[in-house]
Amino acid sequence: MIRIILAWSVAAVFAIPVIIQEQSMRNPIKVLQQSAMTLKRTWGEGLIGYLGFSAGSLVIFVGSLLPLLLAGVAACLFKSVLVILIAGVLWVLGLLLMAYVSSVAGYVYRCALYKYATEGVVPEPYNRDLLDMAWKVKKSS
Repeated sequence: MIRIILAWSVAAVFAIPVIIQEQSMRNPIKVLQQSAMTLKRTWGEGLIGYLGFSAGSLVIFVGSLLPLLLAGVAACLFKSVLVILIAGVLWVLGLLLMAYVSSVAGYVYRCALYKYATEGVVPEPYNRDLLDMAWKVKKSS
């Protein structure tokens, strides 16, 4: 089951950029095929950059637990439920904001990668080295 989910996630990496760039393409199966073929043709099977966004989000999430823990300690010391309630609400709002910003940044980056993979164009503000590092560059045979 995990392999199916992972394969689906990998195949769908460029699904939104394909939909944006190839507006005439309406078939979802064709969109996934185009996405998977672009990834395989350009970067092979390396997923370093794709996993990097997820790992970055995980680090931010784990780091956000420390202030919440400190608020819990403060709530216990001052015997105030209000402190932990306010901290909890702020923490959830912060996580929602972080998830939104991270998601948008990831899609913008994937669109830039797709444009680079299909057209060879390096969109601003990225550079060729940064886009080449996103996934392991596949060696030409």
